[in-house]
Amino acid sequence: MGTDAGDRLFADDVLTRRERVERTLLHRPVDRVALHDQVSYNPGVVARYTGRRVRGFDYTLEDVCTVIRSTLDACFPPVAPRGTGRITTPDGFVIQHDNWTSWTVSRPFSDVAGAREWVLRATESMRRRSRDAEAARLAFREQMQALQSKVGGTVIIDTGSQVGLCSCWSQVGLALFAYLYDDDPACVSEFIEAETEFQVWRAGAIGDPELSPVILIADDFATKQGPIFSPGFLQAEHFPRLKRVVEAWHGAGLQVLYHSDGNWKAVIPQLVECGVDGFYCLEPAVGMDIVRLAREWPDRVWAGGVDGVDLMERGEPEQVRAEVARQVRQTDALHGGGVFIGTSSEINPQVKADNYVAMVEAVGELRNTRLR
Repeated sequence: MGTDAGDRLFADDVLTRRERVERTLLHRPVDRVALHDQVSYNPGVVARYTGRRVRGFDYTLEDVCTVIRSTLDACFPPVAPRGTGRITTPDGFVIQHDNWTSWTVSRPFSDVAGAREWVLRATESMRRRSRDAEAARLAFREQMQALQSKVGGTVIIDTGSQVGLCSCWSQVGLALFAYLYDDDPACVSEFIEAETEFQVWRAGAIGDPELSPVILIADDFATKQGPIFSPGFLQAEHFPRLKRVVEAWHGAGLQVLYHSDGNWKAVIPQLVECGVDGFYCLEPAVGMDIVRLAREWPDRVWAGGVDGVDLMERGEPEQVRAEVARQVRQTDALHGGGVFIGTSSEINPQVKADNYVAMVEAVGELRNTRLR
């Protein structure tokens, strides 16, 4: 146990970043709570930690990685700004980029019949994807090692795993998706199944705890009020497949965090039954308070509970510090692990740089004096 100067975020750090992340996942004591976030999207934060004058989004991947090395124990794969171009995909989707986000301008279909034809073609295309395990393993290792060389000791949590539900409804559009499922449920189910089968294979092919001890599965299915889909639909189409993907990652030696936006508190028991080890993206404004969740489900890992909008965009540094202290103290995360400090919506461009600095510094000030 111990860290060298190059792996420290703070002078008093005892553990390496990897040790701190692993202890957090295993609910073991930590010297301070681990910091995790996505910092690719905020010019002000990039300027603060690089010392560069940033105009608009004229910064690079290397600049983002400088922020990561300076502030985080764990991160999602960093990316450079996307630019502002409008692209058309090979299958006819028109996508608009806006540096830090993207949205679908138009789809190559406008009715249920067209959506069905696209889903059937996409399903067949997924089934034809390469299953060369050695090639996939080498490519993923090279990708992760290249990023690791840029972020230093910060643990990279890959975000490339899913089940297929969100991929289907978001590409088809929620309204057409609902009509299509009512008209031809097998068509939708086969799409999700094809993605699930590929993700189970992928976990076995590339899963490597030496690269990272944890993976994120992201499948949005909730609004601020609760799940978009009925319990029966989720039980039929999502939960059993999620369990298979989780088991595949566990078989490869990794722990699994699950992500969905919105309020999905009602289905936490089902997600736990699927075997997920923890959860990321907790929006307090819609009832997902990290302290209450960690107390109710103390055997799960909880990440991303600092309000990324009302607090980080509109609040003041002293309020951010107070919220970090509340989360650390009231979850007893220093002695019991299980909590990552980070925002509920990533460090989006609207987040004040002073508030990000306050969040990071507040974590460094709260110490487990029993661990030296």
